[in-house]
Amino acid sequence: MRLPLPQFGVGDRPDDHIAEVIETASTEFLAQCLEPEDLSFPVMPAFGSWVKSMDEESGNQIMAVVYHATTTPIDSVHRAVALGLSMAELREQQPQIFAMIKTEFRAAIVGFIPPGWEGNGKDNSRSQVYQYLPPRPPQVHQGVYQCQPAEIIQFSEKLDFLQTLLQVNGAPVEALMAAAIREVYQIRKAERSWLVQAGRTLSVLLKDDYDRLRYILSQIHW
Repeated sequence: MRLPLPQFGVGDRPDDHIAEVIETASTEFLAQCLEPEDLSFPVMPAFGSWVKSMDEESGNQIMAVVYHATTTPIDSVHRAVALGLSMAELREQQPQIFAMIKTEFRAAIVGFIPPGWEGNGKDNSRSQVYQYLPPRPPQVHQGVYQCQPAEIIQFSEKLDFLQTLLQVNGAPVEALMAAAIREVYQIRKAERSWLVQAGRTLSVLLKDDYDRLRYILSQIHW
């Protein structure tokens, strides 16, 4: 049986509500994707995509970047086996399979936005984006949501989050930084000036490691 993770009925769940925190730490959190309404596997968030959760006590909106995702059986003793069936055949012949699989992802915390920022003017709201670790991460069982484009644009006005991504443990950091930058660049509708500034920030952060810098930049080129 699949764990009863959703906080709301499936039909009432917002489209951007994709997961729930099941493990939390000061620098990152582990989330389990919520089950879809139809017979299908939970959608795995993209590597380098932006998600958010909440520290309920402070009201801070915690911003994070996905750096690792897995789809595995809920039963940790038995591994999945190849069945040689298409997705349509699985739905018809083995529908229980979809209740036996979980998708989880880890997201590195890159900053936070305090409550009330949406009600501020544009210039003042920018000052309310903090690109360092929050006092507390989201609590276990808090919902995890996909960030909206406006939120990502707002957050990425500053580029200090790149330094945080550079220090993520257990991740292919170069690929992660490139993926996160590509995501923002696309959301900002190929804003060239922003991309140039991101490149300059990377060159400062990696001024003593040209090979690493070149490798990241080679994955950002559009």
